[in-house]
Amino acid sequence: MKKHLLSTSAIALGVAMAAPASAQDWNMKWGGYANTHVGISDVSGSGVAAGADFDGVNIFTNSEIIFSPSVTLDNGMTFGYSVQMEALNAGGGSDGIDESYLTISSDTLGTIIVGSENSAGYKSMVAAPQVGSMPVNSRSTSAFIPVTGSGGFRQAALSSYTEVAGTNDVQRITYFTPSFNGLTLGVSYAPSNAGNTSNNSPVNFNTGISDIFDIGANYSQSFNGVDVSFGARYGTGDTAAVGVSDPETWGVGGQVSVSGFSFGGAYTENDNGGAGGAGDQEGFSVGASYDIAGPWTVGLEGYFGEVDNGAGAPSSDYDAYKLAASRSLGSGVSWDVYYFYQETNNGAAAGNPSIDGNVLATAINLSF
Repeated sequence: MKKHLLSTSAIALGVAMAAPASAQDWNMKWGGYANTHVGISDVSGSGVAAGADFDGVNIFTNSEIIFSPSVTLDNGMTFGYSVQMEALNAGGGSDGIDESYLTISSDTLGTIIVGSENSAGYKSMVAAPQVGSMPVNSRSTSAFIPVTGSGGFRQAALSSYTEVAGTNDVQRITYFTPSFNGLTLGVSYAPSNAGNTSNNSPVNFNTGISDIFDIGANYSQSFNGVDVSFGARYGTGDTAAVGVSDPETWGVGGQVSVSGFSFGGAYTENDNGGAGGAGDQEGFSVGASYDIAGPWTVGLEGYFGEVDNGAGAPSSDYDAYKLAASRSLGSGVSWDVYYFYQETNNGAAAGNPSIDGNVLATAINLSF
């Protein structure tokens, strides 16, 4: 399968190179977003470290500057590059870069992505509708309430948007087909889970997780005022560890929107291998939103995840609920007000310690 995918990509690249083209002007596009939250937290539980106090006001910022130059040639092919720079110190790694990748696309070819980016499976998923810029379908809430015992980043105990063993933004090759009446298919290959490598060494296929494949499907269409969107994904990789199974992830989700109302949800799993299924995860999102006539949107959202700790140990759980309202203030500017409750416990630790908390917060979101 790896050879077939690489051959297909090589053929597509060859076709792109062979087509006649002339020099064009580059579109030197840049943009980004800045979401700044201020909230009051009330945190308690047996999992809170002795002497720690997380009650009070917290400030959380999530922001990036995105550079995405592109050029469309006379043959209809568009070549581009995207560099996403974290706007906070140490964000995205020591060099501050989150994602960076090459894109090649056309109406007939579809899209090829090469570089440090999420997989086709991740990008194909659909989950519960989210109102505002603070998702409970993510670990972002840990900016206000600590998490204990739940799964890692990009895994099912915390989010519907999973990767194989949590391999987020690794170097990979991805291909998406053109849309066929709303249906888009995608496939990805990543040599390893090495992360955002700096190209200073080749991949060692006998260590870590290698040969990571992901497939995804997304369908979006409108029928007489009803908008539907469905997503599904599957991914797997080869582990070099002895005596454990290869990691897998899969998920399905969908949304339906009519007359301003949106309803949706998703179910995902990460099967990470290991004796007794230790570390296997599952989770589901569910929620609804209503776009009120005018500038306001309101929504209720929940996420519920679980980690199997194996050997008869209690599971580790993540439960979160959010009630939110968001108001558009103008072009690229919105204001959020929200409340969320979160509870996690660590079934892998003695006494199954837990942490729970309430947060009342507001946010200003800029998109430019």
